[in-house]
Amino acid sequence: MKLIKNENKIRSTTVLAVKRDNIVAMAADGQVTLGNTVMKSEAKKIRKIYENKVLIGFAGSTADAFSLFDKFEEKLNEYRGNILRASVELAKEWRTDRILRRLEAMILAADVNNILIISGSGDVIEPEYGIAAIGSGGNYALAAARAFIESSKYTAKEIAAKSLEIAADICIYTNKSIVVEELK
Repeated sequence: MKLIKNENKIRSTTVLAVKRDNIVAMAADGQVTLGNTVMKSEAKKIRKIYENKVLIGFAGSTADAFSLFDKFEEKLNEYRGNILRASVELAKEWRTDRILRRLEAMILAADVNNILIISGSGDVIEPEYGIAAIGSGGNYALAAARAFIESSKYTAKEIAAKSLEIAADICIYTNKSIVVEELK
């Protein structure tokens, strides 16, 4: 029996959050890939929510991510902006709900105090060093950001942008159409 692999999987992206000097910056590239074709090069994968006090970004299936954005925003409103509580409650619902459980995306959420990675397997991870990344180029961006944090005086916004540029040079699913948002 031959297994057929789905080559038309939507792949997107690199999202990175960096905290430095009480400022959080989140950056994402704009590329959306279907199989071996770039379908869009300037997609917006991050946005500000909850009265512009929270940044949220996604990697994975776009439609799934938008569903999760809405759910996360509901939880954030329910828990009056408590990003940690909203993240835990979203992760629990995502893991246990029959429909949500099938969604293929990851979320990176940040406010001025926290950066969190939220996954469908019930994980809510607060990373070390004030840096987190998701997506196909996430590890490249994370490594670059760590190097910049340890050896430069760049701002959070500069580190996020420069790290995404490095990831774009390495990861074929990441481009240099970079959007950076920040919270102060």
